[in-house]
Amino acid sequence: MNLNKAFLIGNLTRDPEVRNLPSGQSVASFGIATNSFFMKDGQRQQQAEFHNVVLFGRLAEIAKQYLNKGSLAMIEGRIQTRSWQGQDGQKRWRTEVVGERLQLGPRGGGGGNSAPVANTPAQNNAPEKEAIDTIEYGEDNMNPDDIPF
Repeated sequence: MNLNKAFLIGNLTRDPEVRNLPSGQSVASFGIATNSFFMKDGQRQQQAEFHNVVLFGRLAEIAKQYLNKGSLAMIEGRIQTRSWQGQDGQKRWRTEVVGERLQLGPRGGGGGNSAPVANTPAQNNAPEKEAIDTIEYGEDNMNPDDIPF
């Protein structure tokens, strides 16, 4: 059995760039940064990883409308590496996560580091937090060669 599944929860490093395929379908690309923490010499260290994300169709349109640099988001998808011939004749490679599901982080005055919470009544009569929007959209037959960037 094989499995290619990626889950990323992090902040966008740039606004989504949206283009259209010749078929008219929307394609969004953006970067997302994830942080990991570890101990080194008794000190807590942080390391950032940067990932390329591609969304198609309705997910691309939603990303364009609701996401911008610094937004917290969860992307569920698959890892894909594609190659092409650059204008200088060199072979280029790009590894990216092709998103199949998008979950938006909290909106409004919340900081980028706040954790997503479900829309349930908070304890101790605190105000309710806004629900997280979940969108699913699968494109199983998408050809990576159709990506215009």
